[in-house]
Amino acid sequence: MSREFRTVGVVGMGTMGAGIAEVFARSGLRVIVAELDESAIARGRAHVETSARRAIERGKMTGEAAAELVDRIVTTTSLADLAEVDLVVEAVPENLELKASIFAELDKVVRPDVVMASNTSALSITELSVRTGRPGKVIGMHFFNPAPVLKLVELVRTVVTEPDVIEDLRAFTESLGKVPVVIRDRAGFIANALLFGYLNHAARMYESQYASREDLDAAMRYGCGYPMGPLALLDLIGLDTAYEILDTMYRQSRNQMHAPTPLLKQMTTAGLLGRKSGRGFYTYEQPHSSKVVPDSATPVSTAGDDVAVRDVARVGVVGTGTMASGIVEVLARAGLDVIVRGRSDSRVASSISGIRKSLDKAVVRGRVTEQERDATLGRITGTTRLEDFADVDLVVEAIAEEIDLKRAVFAALDEVCKPGAILATTTSSLPVMECAAATTRPADVLGLHFFNPAPVMKLVEVVSTITTAPDVAATGLALCERLGKVPVSCRDRAGFIVNALLFPYLNDAVKMLEAHYATVDDIDAAMKTGCALPMGPFELLDVVGLDVALAIERSLFQEFRQSGFAPAPLLEHLVTAGRLGRKVGHGFRDYNGR
Repeated sequence: MSREFRTVGVVGMGTMGAGIAEVFARSGLRVIVAELDESAIARGRAHVETSARRAIERGKMTGEAAAELVDRIVTTTSLADLAEVDLVVEAVPENLELKASIFAELDKVVRPDVVMASNTSALSITELSVRTGRPGKVIGMHFFNPAPVLKLVELVRTVVTEPDVIEDLRAFTESLGKVPVVIRDRAGFIANALLFGYLNHAARMYESQYASREDLDAAMRYGCGYPMGPLALLDLIGLDTAYEILDTMYRQSRNQMHAPTPLLKQMTTAGLLGRKSGRGFYTYEQPHSSKVVPDSATPVSTAGDDVAVRDVARVGVVGTGTMASGIVEVLARAGLDVIVRGRSDSRVASSISGIRKSLDKAVVRGRVTEQERDATLGRITGTTRLEDFADVDLVVEAIAEEIDLKRAVFAALDEVCKPGAILATTTSSLPVMECAAATTRPADVLGLHFFNPAPVMKLVEVVSTITTAPDVAATGLALCERLGKVPVSCRDRAGFIVNALLFPYLNDAVKMLEAHYATVDDIDAAMKTGCALPMGPFELLDVVGLDVALAIERSLFQEFRQSGFAPAPLLEHLVTAGRLGRKVGHGFRDYNGR
């Protein structure tokens, strides 16, 4: 017979504890919250009342319902008052000894059949359970912040957690309107184990001055559709919290990807904790404010006012594939004359026909007028001869990701194009310097990595090699802004910003699956529901193509030579077996018949 949870205890009434208490109270449960003192209780009640007031303002709750919700929450400064609860959830700061002492005391207070849960995001549930006389009835119940809003709850079982406890908590979590995923006890569980490796890598990029904080954050927002950039998210979480989670994960995993980058420790020591202190990677209007204010690191201009920008009126594009055609459309829509070069007349005609279809759809959707469509098409000409690029101001190479082919194209362009013409590659992972070295004008070569589909995606990574001239980089930034894109600057390094942050995270998800830690569905649900990402890692891998992902991960491993970047064997096996994702109907999931 399953347990009934009618009265629930919560220990701790900080942001997380108050949010959890609100979740329980919203479901009609009686809640008893224990805190250290009356001032902490007052702050906790203020959290709940503010949340309820916002719900009223948004029309999601009536004033009467909000009053009833607050009345269902009883507070106390004594753990002894939790004797009558059916379930207790601990939500105090992430300190193992503090949590363990609370569990030991609660064990003496609550009935023997009561389930004891911890909201820890990274600490060992097993270590907490052994401090009690009921290790089989101890479980992790990790809510995400803000608890009243986010749906995911990670239910963490130890090797001795009783099966009925797991099932009862799963059903109870669903009754709260949440999405439960059941996982084993491991540092970081699903979401934090995947999220914090990514955040740490981003902080490390910033620490090495690879890219600015603004460009790192914009890259992941506009390139991946993430709701927040990694450094802004670290500021929201709190740099001290992030450091503790990473340190805990590293001590268990010994994975270098989890070793906190020294900058996090330095900033924490200096009191730069993020939003809660008013300053972290960014500076905020005041502590706990979300409003970013300019500081000494705020860029004045993205296009470089102190550097002359070259004129770009006529552009050549090498390639007729999906990426090349999208770039041609973007350039022509911005008023530039464009020559598209293909290997045959039929390929060129097919590319221009595809652009016409894309523009026709834009007309139907009201995004362009018929006159704008016709003017755009009138600015596009096709050719099969590179010699026709003799008078262009800039060339964008957008052919297959094979370095020998790209080098050959750049060598040929070097002979054909006029002095001062900029040569750009839209490679997503190959070294731009390899292309530059094939020319006699390496100062005029840069990367312009558009994202697919180019007419839709806003991000362009503007990649400078060690030889790229400042005015060439400035011209690339100015051109992207003219195209209505969001340009970000970075140096020539495998993966640039987006792929270097995205694919190690995807690889970690495959390793998690490979270890039988959680299922494809649970891992995807955890990242979509818990972290508000637009797609789960396996959903995204199947869309990208497992062969493409493997090639990028191999290039990252070749560049950085860190074990954390080594492609997961499972990914290699799936590619060998021909399970490449949606494009063939089979990847991490089967798509035939869908």
